[in-house]
Amino acid sequence: MEKIVAEKENVRLDQYVSDTLDISRSKVQKLIKQDKVLVNGKIEKASFLVSIDDLIEVDSDLDFSIKVEAKDIALDIVYEDEYLMIINKASGMVVHPAPGHYDDTLVNALLHYFNIDSTTNIRIGIVHRLDKDTSGLMLVAKNDEVLDMLSNMIKEKKVERHYLALVDGIISPDSGTIDAPIGRDKNLREKMAVTDQNSKEAVTHFQVLKRYKNNTLLECVLETGRTHQIRVHMSYIGHPITNDPVYNTKKSTSFGQMLHSKSIRFNHPITGEEIYFEKEAPKEFYDILDKIEE
Repeated sequence: MEKIVAEKENVRLDQYVSDTLDISRSKVQKLIKQDKVLVNGKIEKASFLVSIDDLIEVDSDLDFSIKVEAKDIALDIVYEDEYLMIINKASGMVVHPAPGHYDDTLVNALLHYFNIDSTTNIRIGIVHRLDKDTSGLMLVAKNDEVLDMLSNMIKEKKVERHYLALVDGIISPDSGTIDAPIGRDKNLREKMAVTDQNSKEAVTHFQVLKRYKNNTLLECVLETGRTHQIRVHMSYIGHPITNDPVYNTKKSTSFGQMLHSKSIRFNHPITGEEIYFEKEAPKEFYDILDKIEE
């Protein structure tokens, strides 16, 4: 259970929780409808105006139960045991159902894979998300206990994740660290931004792999895991992810941003065994690299 002591007043409950916990306003509204948000121990509407020192309690299960249809969608499973899975997500696949994507998501595919009846409330144990157009490795837990353990490991920086990223422009230093807090963009709610208001610590390390004429290929390591973190940080330093439809001012193609979750390393939460997997970026990623090298 997340507990918040309000530091503002006359702000809508859904807006305040969204800003403070860095989750979408639509998800907060659903949590409120499911009575998972309390203000001073009472259930309030999304439009309720908070006051200073109000105690807001939010069910820590933010991946709340959903009812969606199972769909036979192919999964690229890199590793699986009785406790967890590592999936290589295709670029273009949405992780959770959302407007416009109710039956073609990773959640739909997992429901089918696990043979879960669509009428059953289920919490799909997705440990960390990837944006729709970001490809690569992601963790899925098979039960609540393992989900909590892996989620805590990520918070405690015990899961090492490396990304392949192509950015616009030439980055001069061979390596660097971007340490800049990230929160919701105050003007465009669907975007994130580097800000000191209602933000959280965000740290990204990068290493230059190759410089092209007008682009730089990087390996990025996440120390924290904020929404859109690499995309926001690279845009912030003036080198947005190539083909990013949100954080790059240049026109993007249907492939989406050039960002790939290439490797993951952690100690298995149950067995203690070191788990390491690496996966190549999709063919389209390398096709674009070949094109800019011509």
